[in-house]
Amino acid sequence: MIPSVLPTYNRAPLTFVKGEGAWLTEADGRRFLDLGAGIAVNALGHAHPALVGALTEQAHALWHVSNLYHIPQQQALADKLVDLTFADTVFFTNSGTESCELAVKMARKYFYDQGQPERVEIITFDGSFHGRSSAGIAAAGSEKMTKGFGPLLPGFVHVAFGDLDGVTNAISDKTAAIMIEPIQGEGGIRPVPDVELKALRQICDDNGLLLILDEVQCGVGRTGKLFAHEWAGITPDIMMVAKGIGGGFPLGAVLATEAAASGMTAGTHGSTYGGNPLGCAVGCAVLDHVATPAFLDGVNRKAGLLRQKLEGLVADHPDVFEEVRGSGLMLGLKCNAPNADVVAAGYDNEVITVPAADNVIRLLPPLTLTEDDIAQAQIRLEKAARQVQDQLASA
Repeated sequence: MIPSVLPTYNRAPLTFVKGEGAWLTEADGRRFLDLGAGIAVNALGHAHPALVGALTEQAHALWHVSNLYHIPQQQALADKLVDLTFADTVFFTNSGTESCELAVKMARKYFYDQGQPERVEIITFDGSFHGRSSAGIAAAGSEKMTKGFGPLLPGFVHVAFGDLDGVTNAISDKTAAIMIEPIQGEGGIRPVPDVELKALRQICDDNGLLLILDEVQCGVGRTGKLFAHEWAGITPDIMMVAKGIGGGFPLGAVLATEAAASGMTAGTHGSTYGGNPLGCAVGCAVLDHVATPAFLDGVNRKAGLLRQKLEGLVADHPDVFEEVRGSGLMLGLKCNAPNADVVAAGYDNEVITVPAADNVIRLLPPLTLTEDDIAQAQIRLEKAARQVQDQLASA
């Protein structure tokens, strides 16, 4: 018999009932150190007072009116994002998947309005993840994402990760854009080197293409800059955002230049819930904290300390781990042991990590992680590593 919740997840046997900071309390009372943050969502941790306050205050005033009317909280959040980034305009969504859908539509509509309707193809990269909608899975193109869901949405050209020559060779008179994550998350915490991001920006400029960056997982302070592309000193034409921007409340956005967004006129796109007063009130509170130099300096400092601990873990357990990957507080441990075993051993030792492709476990903790939390991360991951090492020895 099928369960009442559609069984599309292999859920761990854990039920969390409360959270505070970087810690989650299981129904049986155990406390888990959360190094997953809801897959990079809880940027300010669990139950942050500023977010609780913003949500509660807004909930007492107004929940929802729809985008048929002006929404002051939405305007305030859009203004903040425009002030802080390359963007001239913002459309709010509920998720990264919805942000991907609009980014694809925006790029194609731009060229349609430029009198080049044939330019519909978007170059994407192996190992990418852009959500689970029809456009998102077609953009990723992997068998795991697409098997059984055909026919796939056409218009995506897939290139090997890191293959700049392949990108150049893939460009044709049908090409509209290049879409890439500055750091692949689901793909195994694979950063795109700054020099390659610069090269992609130049390729777009030289060929009249739009550059779409997917910062759903790596954005909103996770790498120690407000957005990861800032490390490379470039700007996109269109950027997808979600996860951390809502701090746990469902919220996403598409940021764009005036030129890239020029085709998106009244009636070309919409969202019933996107940008509602509740989500945008929380989003404003998130940015008020994350977008300050002091906060981002703290992310970089804590990231350096955590990475140092992880490098020691790798050195002490070469049978379990191969290397540390990533940037800021978006880190990965490439495993020699099966990554599922490492995640499970973490559960046994009350620490949460997130599996990814390429036999990697992700560490995506709240950006508010403390030094004491990092010390506990080292202790608990060490215990998990020893457990996996014992399992390997007895196999």
